[in-house]
Amino acid sequence: MPKHGKNYNAALKRFDPTTPYPSGEAVQLVKSLAYAKFDETVEVVFKLGIDSRKADQLVRGTVSLPHGTGKAVRVAVFAQGDKVREAEAAGADIVGGKELVEQIQGGGALDFEVAVATPDLMSEVGKLGRVLGPRGLMPNPKAGTVTFDVGKAVEEFKAGRIEYRNDRYGNVHAPIGKVSFTDEQLQENLEALSSEIMRARPAAAKGRFVRNLSVSSTMGPGVRVDVGKMA
Repeated sequence: MPKHGKNYNAALKRFDPTTPYPSGEAVQLVKSLAYAKFDETVEVVFKLGIDSRKADQLVRGTVSLPHGTGKAVRVAVFAQGDKVREAEAAGADIVGGKELVEQIQGGGALDFEVAVATPDLMSEVGKLGRVLGPRGLMPNPKAGTVTFDVGKAVEEFKAGRIEYRNDRYGNVHAPIGKVSFTDEQLQENLEALSSEIMRARPAAAKGRFVRNLSVSSTMGPGVRVDVGKMA
């Protein structure tokens, strides 16, 4: 078990970590338990009833959070021709074609959180699989990051659209805002994400889909959320 500091342990004593709370109460608790001097990110973890080893049970997609994440997102776009100007006009932070691929292959230009690519450049971007894949940055049609509508994609990710995907343990981790958000903003973001996760349930998944759900701030302990209404 990892060792935690006195602030974490003090926060842990202020609630029952084994009790599932209604989402509204859980959000309030997380905000009250945050102790860091910076504006902590509020994160959720869904434990899903899937077999992540099977391709037909993977959960991946994007969702627009009503109130964004509170974080400025840097977006890179792989495009050429008119699509370069479209991406730049939409506010993309890094834009390029084959030269950008070569730059990343050489060890540069990885300071971005989202990568968007036009379909005609995926043969080039595919060469970056070993670099972008492990970082979760590889453009993917299911995530809406392989598209000719690069302007719309950039604007949506800048406005608070996030990508989610399960890890090898069947968990989905995602940010839903900052501790400085209001209770209502965090709860509405949580509800939007929860609805999207339920919508993305694979047909091959059996039994209860959402096995567990917890919310926490960056430094604080996880608070369990009552998933009774989630099948």
